[in-house]
Amino acid sequence: KEDVKVNFENGVLALEGERFMEKEEKKNRFHKIERGYGKFVRRFSMPSEIDAEHVVANFKDGVLTVHLPKSKASARKTIEVKAA
Repeated sequence: KEDVKVNFENGVLALEGERFMEKEEKKNRFHKIERGYGKFVRRFSMPSEIDAEHVVANFKDGVLTVHLPKSKASARKTIEVKAA
């Protein structure tokens, strides 16, 4: 949770963070440890009808969930078709 930052600005959702991985393997004749780490940034262009005030991000069991609700102004409107 502390290693991930979520930012929504000007219609762009940005996810930033750092990942750390350590893999250890022990056998009869050797002991091997691999470590991987690094920073990542992902940016996604979102539709203009996202309500930036109500964007919510949750982190649970290693899964990040971002909820991007549509704004009320972008509600669907049905237009009646008239026959001539």
